[in-house]
Amino acid sequence: VPVDATGAGDQFAAGFLYGLATGQSLPTSGRMGCVAAAEVISHFGARPEADLKALFRKEGLI
Repeated sequence: VPVDATGAGDQFAAGFLYGLATGQSLPTSGRMGCVAAAEVISHFGARPEADLKALFRKEGLI
């Protein structure tokens, strides 16, 4: 459930670019962007509160 969309675009870009920079495919990089954006819209504030690498691992992306 979205709470605050502030930072969602930046977090998507960060997750996507992290995927590309680490050699992931375009679809996997896109999923990483979605995971990062989903985390940041789940609470107030533009900074992630969870460990994004742990979330990527949980989703089987790394």
